Amino acid sequence: MKFYISSAFLNTSEIIEIAKAADDLGYDGIGIPDHVVNLETLTTPYPYTKDGQRRWQPFTDWPDPWVMVGALAQLTTRLRFVTTVYIPAMRNPYSAAKAIGTAAVLAHGRVELGIGVGWCQEEFALMGEQFTARGKRTDEIVELMRALWEPGWTEFDGEFYRTPRLEMQPTPPPIPIYVGGLSDIALRRAARHDGWIGDLIKTDRAIAAAGRLRELRLENGLPLEGFTILVPLTDAFNVADYRRAEKAGITGVLTMPWMFYAGPGATLAEKIDGMRRFRKNLAPDG
Repeated sequence: MKFYISSAFLNTSEIIEIAKAADDLGYDGIGIPDHVVNLETLTTPYPYTKDGQRRWQPFTDWPDPWVMVGALAQLTTRLRFVTTVYIPAMRNPYSAAKAIGTAAVLAHGRVELGIGVGWCQEEFALMGEQFTARGKRTDEIVELMRALWEPGWTEFDGEFYRTPRLEMQPTPPPIPIYVGGLSDIALRRAARHDGWIGDLIKTDRAIAAAGRLRELRLENGLPLEGFTILVPLTDAFNVADYRRAEKAGITGVLTMPWMFYAGPGATLAEKIDGMRRFRKNLAPDG
């Protein structure tokens, strides 16, 4: 079982110190969420709470994930970086591929791209991208970005994007792609790629999703070995809970260890102390 620290809603300067501590303490990675802006008023309901309200307060930090990865990669030696999650369909695919690929080069292959199709129609509009057909565009953007990350010349002729013969440097190391979402179409998309990355979820539901993903991998003639399932489990609190999840095929957990000890108001020192205690008490030997 791998353990990743979630950096959601943290102050940007705290993320730097927490990443350094995570690297020193033997955590496997750090999750970096993504929004470009936080609009004051939305007509689109937030899909991950019962009342449709966002989980964060106004003026919460949302640092650019690829700038953050480029910086953190220079301060760490082994920590991996995963986006939780990045929205390709909200971006120009060439600019996105350039930023992600550059970050992967700077991190010496420690980048894992977690993606989603997006939920905020107003943010798409602000970015000048269509909200409709975003699932189809996401599929095509991923295919295009993978082509752009290959060495040599690239040509691409898709439904949405047509690319004349070109090359994009630097060529990054391999970048695994994990797909978020719980719908059947999202799980099918994840099963075609390198892994699935979940939102806050109870263990039983995550185990059910893991079973469905195994079925889909086998249907597609794809191996189960090496497929990543990375989730923030809301009801796993001890070693036995994590071993149960691992036995069911969950390969990694996103966590905020300080929540177990000091709660949401933890200072930076308390956060790092919580990470140390969690590593010792709940995640021995990784």
